[in-house]
Amino acid sequence: MRATTNCSSILGKMSGLVCIPAMILGIAALCSSANATTKGLNQIVTPDVQPVGQLSISYQEQDPNIGNPTELQLELGLNKQVEIAVFQGFNPHEQIFNTEIGLVQKSNWLLSTGFSGWTSKGSDPQAYLEGGYYKGPLQTMIGAGQAGKQTQLILGAAYQTTPRLKLQLDYQAGSGNAATAGFTVNITPQLQFNPAVYVSNSSSHAVYGYAVLTWNVQLFK
Repeated sequence: MRATTNCSSILGKMSGLVCIPAMILGIAALCSSANATTKGLNQIVTPDVQPVGQLSISYQEQDPNIGNPTELQLELGLNKQVEIAVFQGFNPHEQIFNTEIGLVQKSNWLLSTGFSGWTSKGSDPQAYLEGGYYKGPLQTMIGAGQAGKQTQLILGAAYQTTPRLKLQLDYQAGSGNAATAGFTVNITPQLQFNPAVYVSNSSSHAVYGYAVLTWNVQLFK
């Protein structure tokens, strides 16, 4: 699933930002590893819900025109229908909250709703509804997402070329969004890497870079 004082207050914020991820990483080190899965495409969320008890820990770097340049993401499947995700942005310091609820998770058909982009800087949560059809190595998805007072089309497709490599394309309408092309490669059964290129929908069609490294662990079942 994407985006974005005085000395004593800064130190307090930094302490909190460091301690929370450090605690989770410490817990993760004591837990069993989980096989890597592709969560989200390059830009949009996907309608499949994170496996129960699986924690994905991601480090993300992206062009500032896409969102917060450096982010740490924690994504956890709470049960078969619900997952939550928290992004910690570092420039500026902000927290971004997302959630997804699987309305239909049967066979090849998927339908999910939720919100994304709810930030500690005061941005309101943006609702979305997305359906998907997964058949063999091909995954296709279509939906609509809220952006301010607008509702925008979202499209995505992924193709599993080998057990370790998945090719990915997605698109979100709106001048502030983009069309993307990228891939996800499983470096190990637990570690995956996802680079992508964004082509802006704006009249300039500027090109931006994005990359995320993800580690998966099984916290509970």
